[in-house]
Amino acid sequence: MLSDRESDRYSRQLLLSNISEAGQESLVRSKVVIVGCGATGTNLANALCRAGVGHLKLIDRDFVELNNLQRQILFDENDIERPKAVAAMEKLRAINSDISIESEVCDFNAENAEPLVKGAKLILDGTDNMSTRFVINDIAVKLGIPWIYSGAVGTYGMTMTILPDEANPCFRCFLPQQPRPGALQTCDTSGVLNTVPQMITSYAGTEALKFLTGNPLQGGRLVICDIWEADFRVVRIAKRTDCVCCKENNFEFLTVEKCNLCTSLCGRNAVQVRPA
Repeated sequence: MLSDRESDRYSRQLLLSNISEAGQESLVRSKVVIVGCGATGTNLANALCRAGVGHLKLIDRDFVELNNLQRQILFDENDIERPKAVAAMEKLRAINSDISIESEVCDFNAENAEPLVKGAKLILDGTDNMSTRFVINDIAVKLGIPWIYSGAVGTYGMTMTILPDEANPCFRCFLPQQPRPGALQTCDTSGVLNTVPQMITSYAGTEALKFLTGNPLQGGRLVICDIWEADFRVVRIAKRTDCVCCKENNFEFLTVEKCNLCTSLCGRNAVQVRPA
């Protein structure tokens, strides 16, 4: 049962028939892991914190830079050179002191993925690289935890809800192999309009709230939106009968052999090197 303080704080959500008191109680009991505290990650964390998700875990290896302030909404000039996960946690605690928020300043990889997502009801993608997304997909399918992919570059964004079950496709049904370095656009090469992360995470965040409040979701829908052109599309992704991950249960991105020892850091003229 919600406390008087919670009923007051979330009063406008409680009026929504889609959520109501039962849904809000479910949010308060939920734990969500957000991998990455960049543009998409900070927008998602902000929305879920204000909505009353009871336990948020923020994971990021990077530090705040001046160019981040254009689009990463939880940071200001005083946060420059501070760990993103820590700075974001402090901002969120000031927004909602009634929920539990923790930060992990680390790389999300094959070696630590399982303990980092333990107990989570949902995983949200706030990352800036495909290699980490393949790790997220493997651990989510292995443990049966739903996750939501979000990406933003240029003037468009994409999102897809992955429900790890027999009927729905996983991320590798959509993208079977990891793209070679330089094959995809990045914020470094193509820039990013600061309204794009807000737009695409509004959709992804809504999917998260629907799931956490017990409302049904549809898997296999890749949502693409170019906000500059006002072009909104939904692409149906079929479950591959030969998918290495969700059909064969071969979680190769959770093996040391598939770990990326060198990773370019988006927004920084730097490369992270992890020892073998």
